[in-house]
Amino acid sequence: VRLVESGGDLVQPGGSLRLSCSTSGFPFSSYIMIWYRQAPGKERELVAWISPDSTTQKYGDSVKGRFTISRDNAKNAAYLEMNNLKAEDTAVYLCTGPSGYWGQGTQVTVSS
Repeated sequence: VRLVESGGDLVQPGGSLRLSCSTSGFPFSSYIMIWYRQAPGKERELVAWISPDSTTQKYGDSVKGRFTISRDNAKNAAYLEMNNLKAEDTAVYLCTGPSGYWGQGTQVTVSS
């Protein structure tokens, strides 16, 4: 099982980023995919999740209306579109699907 996050960057407040989670080694289309984030000194926070068939997406309260989760089962990939970024969105963003497997994360820094 392998998950690789990418797309993190330094962005100004109000900016946008699109994160990707590329996967292999498991039946991607059968799994809920979840994005978490972890900021220094804070607990890991659930950002969003998406059902295997993309019919259901749920978001943490802090990102509702700004972030959009999606997936492409043909590419075994999940995505997180982040708009109107705020300083408090600064964190390492991680994706997961099968229990216990994580990527290395991608750093998002929101700062002017």
